[in-house]
Amino acid sequence: MSRPVPSRWTVGLVQYAPAFGRKAENLAAVEALLRDVRADLVVLPELFATGYLFRDAAEALELAEPVPDGLTCRTLQDWSRRWDMAIVAGIAERAPDGIYNSAVLVDARTDTLEIYRKIHLFNEEKVWFRPGNLGFRVFSVRGVQVGVMVCFDWIFPEACRTLALKGAQVVAHPANLVLPYCQRAMPIRSLENRVFCVTANRTGADVREDGRRLAFTGQSIVTAPDASVLLALGPDEVRAAVVEVDPRMALDKQVTTRNHVLRDRRPEYYRMS
Repeated sequence: MSRPVPSRWTVGLVQYAPAFGRKAENLAAVEALLRDVRADLVVLPELFATGYLFRDAAEALELAEPVPDGLTCRTLQDWSRRWDMAIVAGIAERAPDGIYNSAVLVDARTDTLEIYRKIHLFNEEKVWFRPGNLGFRVFSVRGVQVGVMVCFDWIFPEACRTLALKGAQVVAHPANLVLPYCQRAMPIRSLENRVFCVTANRTGADVREDGRRLAFTGQSIVTAPDASVLLALGPDEVRAAVVEVDPRMALDKQVTTRNHVLRDRRPEYYRMS
């Protein structure tokens, strides 16, 4: 018999500015931000420990780590154990067949370590990483179904919809956003799928020796199944923030008494031919 879905569940996110390539410094900065946080689930940004703007695939390989044996995964597991929280965090994953832009989900309470590999690569990521090959996945976390997507996945409605069809109530969304659109779109992703979304973006900029510079938009956001914004950070804020949600809301897919956002779909008409 399945357990009832909790009515009170706390989600958090971390927004900060990683220093490119300085893993120990970045891990220490996030640890300081998390120290006073208590939550069921905390989402960290994409590539949170390495920074984003790699010189080339060789540099991505140099900074990537194996899962679960790398320093970053071990540190995430330690934090999960120490503060009794599940964590979703974006990392550069070194796998036997190449480098992936991935997110790991760790929960020391259940000895969980799961991985999602970003399916929709953005711009130069197509040079640095292999496209994800594990599909969209949903995991049981402390009585709640949690789906994972990474950054640019947001622009493809099929990503969040697939997670909703697989039963996700909360979508954890590590991000390194540079375009100005996602934060406006996430309330709609939540509404059209009747799910909570937790988008943890970074702030600041990566500035490299060759003069390349990439700035990030901050404005991390938590959105609800009715499209309301439960939490929104500013473009330059550096902090961890939490909000309480009722995951049972994401079980109700009714828009009206006669309309259901999943059962009313007619996929036989969505094909091109």
